[in-house]
Amino acid sequence: MLSRDHFKNHFNVSRETIERLGEYERLLIKWNSKINLVSKTTIPDIWHRHFADSAQLWPLIPENARSWLDFGSGAGFPALVNAVIAKEKQPGLNFNLVESDHRKCAFLNSVVRELDLLVKVETVRVEESAPQSADIISARAVASLSQLLGYSARHRHANTILLFPKGMNYESELTAAQKHWHIDVRTIKSLTDSNSVILRIEGFERVD
Repeated sequence: MLSRDHFKNHFNVSRETIERLGEYERLLIKWNSKINLVSKTTIPDIWHRHFADSAQLWPLIPENARSWLDFGSGAGFPALVNAVIAKEKQPGLNFNLVESDHRKCAFLNSVVRELDLLVKVETVRVEESAPQSADIISARAVASLSQLLGYSARHRHANTILLFPKGMNYESELTAAQKHWHIDVRTIKSLTDSNSVILRIEGFERVD
């Protein structure tokens, strides 16, 4: 279980980054009492269940990445946690968070303002967002892999990296997706859940 102190050491981040994440935690707990952002049972383990689970994507991104697109951002996982890390480690990295729920967008914008992050929050359905040509695309607990590939197709360029955390059914999702897509994928075991993985996709093409 990664605590606040363990998080700092494991991800090699500064005290200032930990303080920003601590403010994110405070805002999340405050807003969660009014709108359903995360399950209340996960709040005591927020640094492990949400922050570390999101931050484990950071080592998988290209060093020259300039734009990160996140689908169905909800409470900000995984993209907003990585925006906090980027403020320290890669300050030119822009984030675009796509979320259709107006209340969740209000929360996301509150965190962005308080932490002064390089983040744009777009209140729109994923299918209706304008093409982004993003260097990185992520989504956590939003849709099946097949659907995510369909969403990603018009937001990518030749070198876009897709990062999709997936749970214990990831193999069946991969099998289903491979009926319609050729996928260049690497499967990385999750740091926070032994039954979960991160799918890092470097290329994909529709085959039907």
